[in-house]
Amino acid sequence: MSGAAAGDGPVLDLGEAARAAERLRANVELALWGKTEVVRCAVESVIAGGHILLEDVPGVGKTTLAFALARSLDASFRRIQFTSDLLPGDILGSAIPDFDAGAPTGRFAFQRGPIFANVVLADEINRASPRTQSALLEAMSEGSVSVDGVSHRLPEPFLVIATQNPLEHYGTHPLPESQLDRFLMRLRLGYPAPEHEAAVLRDDPAATAVPKLEPVLSTEEVRALRRAAAQVKLDDGIVAYLLSIVAETRSHEALALGASPRGAVALRRAAQARALGDGRDFCIPEDVRDLAVPVLAHRLVAQAHGPRQGSEEVEWLVREIVGRVPVPL
Repeated sequence: MSGAAAGDGPVLDLGEAARAAERLRANVELALWGKTEVVRCAVESVIAGGHILLEDVPGVGKTTLAFALARSLDASFRRIQFTSDLLPGDILGSAIPDFDAGAPTGRFAFQRGPIFANVVLADEINRASPRTQSALLEAMSEGSVSVDGVSHRLPEPFLVIATQNPLEHYGTHPLPESQLDRFLMRLRLGYPAPEHEAAVLRDDPAATAVPKLEPVLSTEEVRALRRAAAQVKLDDGIVAYLLSIVAETRSHEALALGASPRGAVALRRAAQARALGDGRDFCIPEDVRDLAVPVLAHRLVAQAHGPRQGSEEVEWLVREIVGRVPVPL
């Protein structure tokens, strides 16, 4: 689920792909009620082969969403609790002395860390130091890790689901731009609607539904979905529309840093995943428009004098940009 190619293999037809995406969405929603659009975006990130950043205040269901998504896939899963004293070796692994019949051989063997799983939950990622956060860069970008000059491939598919609290909360470190750029989407759950919060109080799905979730997609089905999504077409008008939005982020007077080419590719991949989940083999303008905020906002940096603060400011600016870029007919 990293940005690497999915490889050769069967490709699902449109009907099969849409049904597979719906099975995954429905399964996750058994544990996370009233967050249909967030769950839809999370599933589209899986289909697009991208990593997910869940950012919100504590207690709104970030970890529940991560667990529900992981349990819905028939894949290996590891959770890493990021803390201030976590070291890169605690994530990647390290070389340990090799013993033969109880005696040291003088050689070292690589002991794999928890990063070696199909789905990795990086819980409260911004509580770790920037040095530890950067240990994920190669893994998220290349699907491999390098330790002592030796590269080790990660399982395929590979997906990082990271949670973080807003930066104004005590004990957090901001993720660097290079790290944020590796996440396909940043999603916010927000507080639940009153009727859904009342249902959560009655039934507590995080404690009752999540442990009972069964896998609905295999790793091979995920790879097949990725191959199908890569074949969804974007005509020249959609490409021009997407690039116009990206260009506006680079020239907007209120933004100090615009979207990178990686951000443009991410928006294209997300739009393809949305089209596939809706049973289409072509993208429409709404696929690009509706995904611009979750795909682009975390990659941008606002000028320091903006009227709003932090993430809220940037998301507002992306909506403003999308609203003024002409939509192709």
